[in-house]
Amino acid sequence: MSSDGQASQSPRRGLLLMVVAPSGVGKTSLTRRLIADHPDLHLSLSYTTREPRPGEHDARDYHFVDRSTFDQMVEEDAFLEWAEVYGNRYGSPKAPIMAALERGQSALFDIDDHGAKTIAAQLPEDSVLVYLLPPSLAEMRRRLTARSQDSEDVIRKRISRAKEEVSGWNTFDYVLLNDDFDRAYADLAHIFHAERLKRTRNPWVGDFVGGLLAEEVEG
Repeated sequence: MSSDGQASQSPRRGLLLMVVAPSGVGKTSLTRRLIADHPDLHLSLSYTTREPRPGEHDARDYHFVDRSTFDQMVEEDAFLEWAEVYGNRYGSPKAPIMAALERGQSALFDIDDHGAKTIAAQLPEDSVLVYLLPPSLAEMRRRLTARSQDSEDVIRKRISRAKEEVSGWNTFDYVLLNDDFDRAYADLAHIFHAERLKRTRNPWVGDFVGGLLAEEVEG
């Protein structure tokens, strides 16, 4: 049996792909395309206490809940990580993520740097951290202003936070510059493909190689 046939019968373990970037860098466009192109990669839907923005829907973009529901989930240890950002709480649910890993499915996280590193500390062998850099802070500000979703005060806070995050670039596994969408997307897809092929995520290989070594070949 070919290695491809063996792999199809013994699914690889999934991975947790965490793409971190300041608002306005283009992370959402890149990650949504990656998900659309890879059926075994699913967005980990966070729970949040903030109100839906125009065009957002519950159970598609986030799980929108009130603060009391969120607090109850914290007490029940239902999150791999959670944090409060700009007055709203966000959390990554634990149970569906762990179940997906065991099924060989991968999860993509739209998450901040603190949340990504909190998850990576708990699941270091399953986690892949990618940081996405803006071409410039001036361009990032232009995009934030153009989308008209935040007040000027929030935009200033986002720029300030971006500077703090960027200074920690060397704690990530990969760093990409999003100055060209197609190139950044190709690099992100290559990272995902390579990480799926890691020996530790393909438990079928050991038995397959054992079978190869046990083969008796005539001639």
